[in-house]
Amino acid sequence: MKTEFKLNFIKKFIENKGLSAFIFSSPTNVFYLSGFKATHAYILITLDKNYFLTDGRYYEKAKKELSNFWEVLLIKEKPIKFLKDLFRELKLKEIGFEKDYLTCELREKLKVKGIKFLGFSQVLRDLRKIKFLEEREILKEGIKKTDQVYLKVLEFIKPGVTELELRAKVIEEAFKLKALGESFPTIVATGVNSAIPHWQTSETSISFSSPVLIDLGLLWKNYCTDFTRTLYLGKPDREFLKIYEIVKTSWFKAFEKIKIGIPIGKIDQTVREYFKQKGVLKHFLHATGHGIGIEIHEYPKVYYKEKEIIEEGMVFTIEPGLYFSNKFGIRLENIVFVEEGRGKIYSEVDLELKVL
Repeated sequence: MKTEFKLNFIKKFIENKGLSAFIFSSPTNVFYLSGFKATHAYILITLDKNYFLTDGRYYEKAKKELSNFWEVLLIKEKPIKFLKDLFRELKLKEIGFEKDYLTCELREKLKVKGIKFLGFSQVLRDLRKIKFLEEREILKEGIKKTDQVYLKVLEFIKPGVTELELRAKVIEEAFKLKALGESFPTIVATGVNSAIPHWQTSETSISFSSPVLIDLGLLWKNYCTDFTRTLYLGKPDREFLKIYEIVKTSWFKAFEKIKIGIPIGKIDQTVREYFKQKGVLKHFLHATGHGIGIEIHEYPKVYYKEKEIIEEGMVFTIEPGLYFSNKFGIRLENIVFVEEGRGKIYSEVDLELKVL
């Protein structure tokens, strides 16, 4: 997707920093730049050429699938020696690398006499924060599939079913729809477990008169979705209904704030101000959301300290929640797209309380 644009972005970076090349080693950035998924691959970009380096497990497939933008090279038995030899062969002098990913050990092993290595953080951050149309279309497809999975899981919920059994149902339905799997380990939290925001799904059985929080995401064409609903099995009491309405209202207040040109932190600030007004702010234990794409958590964070300005093409989550220790927790989440200057959602599952 937009390979030439991405490569030109890197080449300008190389030129501006006075480098002769840049090497990418993080799997997410390798995929982002090439569109090829591999557990062991590097991208080496110079002002003149673009090299995709991988081992024998992926070499033939990469050669076949990658466009004319790339020269695909086979990493032989000793990867470090291969890289060093290539650096020498290309007569590179200054090589940029991802210092926020490359380990100190690998950095030491890559030392080559006469070559200077310069580390940079978040090189692709400003590029990846805006999603190309093709990326947004993939995410929208994934959201439709996520809705379908959730609706199937609802049919499976009844007293006695365990949290883990519900997670297994999520995975089963995801594969039926040809997803690549979960984008993160599905959170199913019932009863008091729902008061822990990142509860690890357990063998706890769902009982009658109990909330069920389901936070799930699919990996769809190598892009992540993220979706949360809190429902109730039985008849909810007044306190639960009151808190649910507060969380739901906070979601819409946050959504209404989404406009290009404002700091993204204003969204989180709006939620906090509303929770403070309702006297429940101390029960809000995380940020309002996060960017999403190839990774489940991407830049920018939807947090009041974040100064990043909302731009057309951004995609992030809105997921306010309130958590009451040893009682219950409620979280509601949708992915939001910034399109035509404002926020848009594509999930067709509403935010009304579902009572089973």
